[in-house]
Amino acid sequence: MRKVQMAVIGGGPAGLSAAVAAASQGVTVEIFDDNFIPGGQLIKQTHKFFGAKQHLCGTRGMDIAQILLDRCTQHNVIINQQATVTGVYANTLGVLYPDKFEEVEFKSLVVATGASENMIRFVNNELPGIYGAGAIQTLMNVFGIRPAQNVLMVGSGNIGLIVSYQLKQAEVEVECIVEALPQVGGYQVHASKIQRMGIPILTNHTIIRAEGNEQEGVTGAIISEIDKDFRPVPGTEKYLSVDTICLAVGLTPLADLLEQCGCKMTTISELGGRVAVHNHYMQTSRPDVFLAGDVSGIEEAVTATLEGQLAGLAAAKYMNIGNPLIIQNKMNEILIQLNEFRDGPFGEKATYGSQRLLKEYSYE
Repeated sequence: MRKVQMAVIGGGPAGLSAAVAAASQGVTVEIFDDNFIPGGQLIKQTHKFFGAKQHLCGTRGMDIAQILLDRCTQHNVIINQQATVTGVYANTLGVLYPDKFEEVEFKSLVVATGASENMIRFVNNELPGIYGAGAIQTLMNVFGIRPAQNVLMVGSGNIGLIVSYQLKQAEVEVECIVEALPQVGGYQVHASKIQRMGIPILTNHTIIRAEGNEQEGVTGAIISEIDKDFRPVPGTEKYLSVDTICLAVGLTPLADLLEQCGCKMTTISELGGRVAVHNHYMQTSRPDVFLAGDVSGIEEAVTATLEGQLAGLAAAKYMNIGNPLIIQNKMNEILIQLNEFRDGPFGEKATYGSQRLLKEYSYE
């Protein structure tokens, strides 16, 4: 059985940042990522991030991924690709590769497994040609495949707005964006780009039916206005001729492994659903297990990076590796940055969720 000081599950911004932070203190780190290209969602993101330059904002997501990967190389972090962690057993991971299975023993563990895309119910929602927004991004920005001719986008959060913009860049027509809420869910800077492109954003609307069949896939969609109780308003139905329906309706933390290894769990809607209870330093009720990124609650990539740094440093301190005073000072600085980043209208929901979570944490 192979032994590592710190194992990280997930090679996205949170996992990579955790690995670099811990390795910078002298920890031997290995990342286990189930994709064949590490970087998580960053490798799909061609847009520039907003915020402070110290958080790599003003840089495209795919370039941020490369920066983090280069830092991993500089700190001798080992990245295991196509390595699916199938279970956590006491202080051992079960890791499945395309050609083998192995057990890896760890002293500390950072879970940075991210989130899964939400789907919604409507008639014929199983037809070919209905995708999550992340799948559309993967086809376009990772594999260079033009995924559609005409798209209906469901959801006007940042993901829905950004993917709509990227579709237009790939010369795909976006018929419209429908949003169930009375206002656009994403940043105004993204919404303004969409409006300048002439893409309608229909608030108080949803999809009620996909048209098509198993052989041809999606051939159209029927949308409708909805009332304050989210019920379709009779007589407002409209048919759209599209060959693809893209769903950008939120994310749910992928917290299965945290639950499996015995961490205390709770459900907080503001964070996306079921999450592990943890303190400011991303330490769970199980002292050797930490978490970071969307698995701790759905937020931004910058937040994931900062949480990853916290988790990596906290794990190093837990193992008594590095100077504890220096580590604590670094963690305090990162906490200030994290709170500053959340201090805005779009951080209010996550901040409230985090405050609820901390009230449940009783492991100091």
